[in-house]
Amino acid sequence: MSVELFFIYDSHCPWSYAATPLINAVDQSLPDVAIHLWHCGYFSDADGDSVITKQQLVQVKEQSNVNFPPAYVSKLSENKDSTLCANLMTWASNKTPKQALTLLNALQLAHFNAGNELSSEADLIEIVTGLKLSPPAKVFNNSKLTNDAEAQIHEIYALQEIIATQAIPALLLAINDELILLNHNLYLSNPEAIVEAINIELAKHA
Repeated sequence: MSVELFFIYDSHCPWSYAATPLINAVDQSLPDVAIHLWHCGYFSDADGDSVITKQQLVQVKEQSNVNFPPAYVSKLSENKDSTLCANLMTWASNKTPKQALTLLNALQLAHFNAGNELSSEADLIEIVTGLKLSPPAKVFNNSKLTNDAEAQIHEIYALQEIIATQAIPALLLAINDELILLNHNLYLSNPEAIVEAINIELAKHA
């Protein structure tokens, strides 16, 4: 039985940050589930809403276990740009998938806890070198998405048409040829519960 979990997210999205612990729980408890981290580049799209509001943060905090320190809250008025993170995470997911989730956690910690905007090479270099990663120079071009990142975003668009929603984050469980959209909101305050939910789905297909 083939089992995969697709996490559609943006590194600069607070809801995605709140949902990442669910992915961590699956990674730790269900090693046979192949995890795919798909950065949708929402905050790299000039047509997207690049501002986060305090009301959004309140909603996230009410439904999850994450907090937003002053270092992040003080920069809410600044436009968010996830172009470099989309490039970096797409590269990592393709070239070093075993480290991709560790990298995502590090990026989100830097952004949502330390207030690092992650919008320049200087913002990313300490994280990249700390994980001993060697991405190509094109990843650090903050003016455009790499071809790989754009290709992945087009795959996300196709998948979003299938599931009939463009909302992020989205968690899709693929069991053989069946796609199951998991309601991540049910598990934000108790990430371990998603493991049980996936096990229930696996039992149905056993």
